[in-house]
Amino acid sequence: MATTLDTKGLNCPLPVLKAKKAMKDLASGERITVLATDPSSVKDFEAFCQATGDRLVDSSEENGVFTYVIEKAG
Repeated sequence: MATTLDTKGLNCPLPVLKAKKAMKDLASGERITVLATDPSSVKDFEAFCQATGDRLVDSSEENGVFTYVIEKAG
């Protein structure tokens, strides 16, 4: 099941906090896609994944919308 979390319009640290909460329901190896518009979310999600051990599978930006694909650690 693919999970997408739309945090567009929210500023730091809300996108990361909402992603952390949503990931609690995921099983190990499942992925979540997070959409954000806050430019500082790039560094926030990199730091979040380093701290949690979750894997930042993909990170991209298009028309001011940042997309992150995060895989939950085991």
